[in-house]
Amino acid sequence: MTVNLENGLHMSPSAQLVQTAQAFGCDITIRKGDRTVDSKSMLDVLTLAAEKGTTLVLEANGDGAQEAIDALDQLFRTNFAAS
Repeated sequence: MTVNLENGLHMSPSAQLVQTAQAFGCDITIRKGDRTVDSKSMLDVLTLAAEKGTTLVLEANGDGAQEAIDALDQLFRTNFAAS
C-alpha cells in the first residue's frame, strides 16, 4: 500500500490504522524496506516514519486475515477519511 497523505503516516492516521488492526484477532505486520513492525502497536507504526509516497507491505495471518487486510486497504484508499 502507498502512503498518499500529504504529511505521511502521522499521529492521527497511525492511530486509525492501529485501532482498525486491533479489531481483528489475527496477527498483522507492516513492512517498510527491511523493517517489519506490529500493526497493533502505535509506537511501532510511528517508528516507520512513513512519508508521502512510501510503500508499505501489510501481511496478516490467522482468523480474519483477509478481512483485516481489506479494512486496512480501505483506510489507505480513502486517505484515512472518517467513514
